[in-house]
Amino acid sequence: MNTRIYLSSPDVGDLEEKFVLDALRSGWVAPLGPDVDEFEAELSKRVGAAYGVALASGTAALHLALLSQDIGPDDIVLTSTMTFAATANAIRYTGACPYFIDSDESGNISTVLLEEAAEKLVAEGRPAKAIVPVDLLGKVCNFSEIDRIAKRFGMAVIADAAESLGATREGKAAGSFGDTAIVSFNGNKIMTTSGGGMLLTGDSDIAARARYLATQARQPVVHYEHRDIGYNYRMSNLLAALGRAQLLRLDEMLANRRRHRDSYREFFAAVQGVELFGALDDREDNCWLTSVVIDSGAAGFTAQDLAVHLAAGDIETRPLWKPMHLQPVFAGSDHLVDGTSERFFRTGLTLPSGSALTFQDFSRVTDQLQSFLASRN
Repeated sequence: MNTRIYLSSPDVGDLEEKFVLDALRSGWVAPLGPDVDEFEAELSKRVGAAYGVALASGTAALHLALLSQDIGPDDIVLTSTMTFAATANAIRYTGACPYFIDSDESGNISTVLLEEAAEKLVAEGRPAKAIVPVDLLGKVCNFSEIDRIAKRFGMAVIADAAESLGATREGKAAGSFGDTAIVSFNGNKIMTTSGGGMLLTGDSDIAARARYLATQARQPVVHYEHRDIGYNYRMSNLLAALGRAQLLRLDEMLANRRRHRDSYREFFAAVQGVELFGALDDREDNCWLTSVVIDSGAAGFTAQDLAVHLAAGDIETRPLWKPMHLQPVFAGSDHLVDGTSERFFRTGLTLPSGSALTFQDFSRVTDQLQSFLASRN
């Protein structure tokens, strides 16, 4: 009996077991500890950021990054509409209002529409305070343009690099862009701490404030003294140990995902109407997830048709993110869209991409793809 093949299951082994067991035996099992300190230093060095603050999730990191820029009630924050809900949720945690911007053909935020929205808001007398661009599925945004727009309008830039750790743009690592960046170590990400995330910045004040807020905003006195609302956002020392082992294996895991991407590219090269999503130039991507975009008129089938076939073979797929401006919870939110993200949601399908996929697993996927194409012919 075949086991289910997932999009991106955790890739852990003997090294991770050793690191976690060593941490457990050290007695440091509560939040914070020596592995947290080492993990922050090691990941910061990897991405080229001066400071890292290890946290309970990428969402927590994004929340604190927004607070570090004094984002608060009724502020407007420009962000990608094509993203996971956590991006928009974190903005709402602060009381601010997300303003959703459509994608360009790479899937990332359209800088043309971004600048248009910023201009529109200034003309209306309600300028945006920050930009939160999202590196979609491991492709780094066009930060040279984003930074230019942010500087023109006096906005902070918080890079949501939850999906892009290990990727680069023009040789600069994901996690080093913006005033602050965040990465995620959720179980399905390029590397995992089970749950977890990190705030990365070159600003010591931002790092210190994030660390302070993440530990319940406790004042440095012997008794419990609090002058601000804080959060229990600290990372466990045990999970940080897992992250340190994963970081040692990151290049290996990136290479595995790249092989899957290249294999999918080769497979679909001769399939009319099917293209790899966002892969016009993916040499610097981390290949976290590989998706295809299907033109049903040319292909003779839809993304849903293919998803149903693969599901019958116990192979997980998923549509591309449903745009945030279409989500019921954000109904009525400001947005500037041109239909690109809606088209991607309608025609896109994400395929198994994890570094833990074995040769046999991947062969099962391609065999099912081949049988589907044969059935359509």
